[in-house]
Amino acid sequence: MDDLVKALGPAFAAGFAIQRLLEILDPLLDKVNFIKDYKKVTIGIVSLLAGLALAFGVGLRVLQPLGVANADLLDAIVTALVVSAGTEGFNSIMKFLGYTKEDKKAEAADKKNRAETHALEKLTRAV
Repeated sequence: MDDLVKALGPAFAAGFAIQRLLEILDPLLDKVNFIKDYKKVTIGIVSLLAGLALAFGVGLRVLQPLGVANADLLDAIVTALVVSAGTEGFNSIMKFLGYTKEDKKAEAADKKNRAETHALEKLTRAV
């Protein structure tokens, strides 16, 4: 899990930078009269373009560290979308990974309990 966090770190930092850029642009867009009505769309487009620039220009990837191989174009597009969501996109990924980790722990605990129960039953039959 630590290796995964390190692998996704640069993309997380890029998402944070995009989020900060949008926070800076937000009040500036309020000053431009013809953009006011389309501010949300404008911010979304700027965010996506920045995400695409980082994914294709710098080579950031989020699917590859998650184990998806041979999906370079798709990985770049998904990376652009996740990075353009700012920290919210990465929070969602980390929550999902946390749930997956907890599921694996629960499965391992269940398997251990079944093995212990089976061994105890076997032992009591032998006695």
